[in-house]
Amino acid sequence: MKFSYYLLACLCPIILFSSCKKSNDEISPDTKSSFTIEFENQVSGSPLVLNTATYKNANGDDFKINVFKYYVSNIKLSKADGSSYAIPESYFLIDASKSESTHITLNDVPAGDYTKIEYTIGVDYARNFAGAQTGALDPINGMFWTWNSGYIFVKLEGTSPQSKAANNLLTFHIGGVVDPNNTIRTFATDINAANPLRVRADGKPNMHFIVNAGALFTGKTNINFGTLNFTMGGANSVLVADNYANGMFRLDHIHN
Repeated sequence: MKFSYYLLACLCPIILFSSCKKSNDEISPDTKSSFTIEFENQVSGSPLVLNTATYKNANGDDFKINVFKYYVSNIKLSKADGSSYAIPESYFLIDASKSESTHITLNDVPAGDYTKIEYTIGVDYARNFAGAQTGALDPINGMFWTWNSGYIFVKLEGTSPQSKAANNLLTFHIGGVVDPNNTIRTFATDINAANPLRVRADGKPNMHFIVNAGALFTGKTNINFGTLNFTMGGANSVLVADNYANGMFRLDHIHN
């Protein structure tokens, strides 16, 4: 009898621990929670420091960055079974001059283990022609062409001694949604199945992305500031968008 009591006393904590662990990891169909995404702006591996730091592009041209802004929108998460969840009204403007903008929170996301994330670099076609809007899409943010009825998806401004523009300026305003000058691009990346994005009621994970501003100037076409230092849509913007489509974003890690 004493042995039975002893065995029961030993097993109870294990049973309770197992029950608690199962409860904490339980995924209910109706459970929703949130997670955050952090965008760490860099230039080819170096921290992005506006106005003062000097960088070098693949062509060997020196440059400084004064303005760096970009839209991330239409965020979609997918699971290993192929199901997905598109986060509604997910439009965010990341501005390197505003540190608070580099951390975004996604709310009311169904609990689950997500193994892929994708999003638009820019703003989708419909919203480019939807008239006056608010929040991240408010024209007051300086990312809307009133003369062209469309959004600037990525804006980089700076200077380069190799630029032949007045005051050695660099002006790269990338936008346009009409072929052949459509610059809407989609970024997608798989998430390590061993450490998926674990959205739970009792946990709020964080995804950390590295964002390389230098990707605008290298990739399919290495940009020479002596010949290309200004673009506001059109064919040259397509060249830049094709560059950053595959090199601007990289998922660095996830904290679950």
